[in-house]
Amino acid sequence: MNKNDLQKFKQLLETQREELMNCQQMAQSSTETVELDQASVGRVSRMDAMQSQAMAVETTRLRQQQLRKISTALALITSGDYGYCSVCDEEINLKRLEIDPASTMCVACASKQE
Repeated sequence: MNKNDLQKFKQLLETQREELMNCQQMAQSSTETVELDQASVGRVSRMDAMQSQAMAVETTRLRQQQLRKISTALALITSGDYGYCSVCDEEINLKRLEIDPASTMCVACASKQE
């Protein structure tokens, strides 16, 4: 992988990180505790709100997981180890990195993990 490729992937990762952090800030209110006052909210509406809250919590968890993967990939770029499989130490295909620049495993090793 050449310097231009590394710079491109670094830019992609930083852009993804910024977008995820912005989404995280906008969605913060969705994970707040649901009001259980039946006088102000009916039972069905409250159940809908609780379901929406549960979905928002899971989405937040997935965003945080992706942010950790992005931070790991950016650290690998800094250390010079980016683009190599963390399991077999072979080079990860550039097409795989274009799809998911935060990938730390080649297709073969990722398939074995599943």
